[in-house]
Amino acid sequence: MSDPRVSRAGLAVLMAALAAPGVAFAAGPGITPGNVFGDASPSVKLIMLLLVVGALAAVIVTVLKLASGRRLSGGSAYVSALRLGGPLLGLMGAMFVLLMGFIGMANAGEPVPMAVLAPGFAEAALLFLLGLLAGVVGVICHWIIEARIDRTVLGS
Repeated sequence: MSDPRVSRAGLAVLMAALAAPGVAFAAGPGITPGNVFGDASPSVKLIMLLLVVGALAAVIVTVLKLASGRRLSGGSAYVSALRLGGPLLGLMGAMFVLLMGFIGMANAGEPVPMAVLAPGFAEAALLFLLGLLAGVVGVICHWIIEARIDRTVLGS
């Protein structure tokens, strides 16, 4: 006996949606992360670079902090700020890109093809992904630094 909540048409739509990324990839890579970065506006490129450099700097700060031995040095505030601010900066950039895209769609006056919209959506997704990546790196580095501080203070 079949579930009345799942129709054959609904199942077909679900299967098509799950297969769509595979079909798009099989057609050939038209958009790559490098293309998305290259086509972004200068302000959006700046946000992307800030997120990547910020995540790398957090790793460097954490390594330097671990290499300093039992001495408690600075860097904790930076890593804490990155773990909270990275996702927010990525989200703010993504929302800016989407807002500009929606304004452009509204001003176009006619339906815009998905092939024209896809690079903007990819740019917003990349910004959000980089923000999450910076936040995750910040959280992991913060845990490492806090564990070092706990071991040093507690003397274990």
